[in-house]
Amino acid sequence: MAQEIEIEFKNMLTKQEYDKLRKSLQLDYAIPIEQTNHYFETNDFKLKNAKVALRIREVNNLWQLTLKEPYQDGLLETHDTLSEQEAREWLKGNILPKPHVAKQLNKLGIDFAHLHYGGALKTYRLETNYKETTVVLDYSIYNGISDYELELEANTKDHGEKIFFEVLANHSIKYSKAPNKIERFYTSLNY
Repeated sequence: MAQEIEIEFKNMLTKQEYDKLRKSLQLDYAIPIEQTNHYFETNDFKLKNAKVALRIREVNNLWQLTLKEPYQDGLLETHDTLSEQEAREWLKGNILPKPHVAKQLNKLGIDFAHLHYGGALKTYRLETNYKETTVVLDYSIYNGISDYELELEANTKDHGEKIFFEVLANHSIKYSKAPNKIERFYTSLNY
């Protein structure tokens, strides 16, 4: 599928909160999925100013280009699959348009020629199904920083919000708004 709607709720966690949730959700012995996000932006932050994010995600030697845009109750994700060679070219600065993402960027007036590679964020992800949602625990490393995050993905905003705040309350975790990963990444570069 070239496009999908993502409805998610996020909360930054301390290491102790992360460990507590990992144990409570019976993920103590689960093997994390290792993924690396490679971020792209223009020199004048046209993507950030348009409230969109562009990344290549590498998981198990599979590469996917994704543009995330605000959309109703969530995010509109537009995807293109890349070969490893295409992805490596992007990382070297040889950025060639891909059809689905190019169409969306053109609508935003953003030229592929102005994109450049910003860097990478590595995440160790644990996932489990919980009350008709997907609960995700992420441990991320980027630019000498590490952080912990709870994400809850749902099919509807109302159900997701209810379960998200239930998880926080049941584990005595204070709500702490989580900037998205690309924001945290670029903030860590002191732009």
